[in-house]
Amino acid sequence: QVQLVESGGGLVQAGGSLRLSCAASGRTIRNYAMVWFRQAPGKEREFVAAISASGGSTTYADSAKGRFAISRDNAKNTVYLQMNSLKPEDTAVYYCAADLYYRGAFSPSGMHYWGKGTLVTVSS
Repeated sequence: QVQLVESGGGLVQAGGSLRLSCAASGRTIRNYAMVWFRQAPGKEREFVAAISASGGSTTYADSAKGRFAISRDNAKNTVYLQMNSLKPEDTAVYYCAADLYYRGAFSPSGMHYWGKGTLVTVSS
């Protein structure tokens, strides 16, 4: 079993930055692709970014391209999401998830482990 705990959320003004962390425990995540999703109030959970097990490949949603950067430190069993130029529409609960495979597309139903999320609120 893998336990994932997100942190780093909070309230930020539009144009600001936040760095989210996802710390894993229980077992190593070095063999898992790691994925960030988000869910805004009244909306479905949506894909944000993913990184392969080695960290050599990344994928981003169009809404995140050029503003967000996903990274990982397998030695620390941690994944990060650097979010810059934040917009009010980025307001959501951000979830970290682990997937056995690095795929072309990432669906919430395909994830093996989930964190409980961290709230990001971007004020205008």
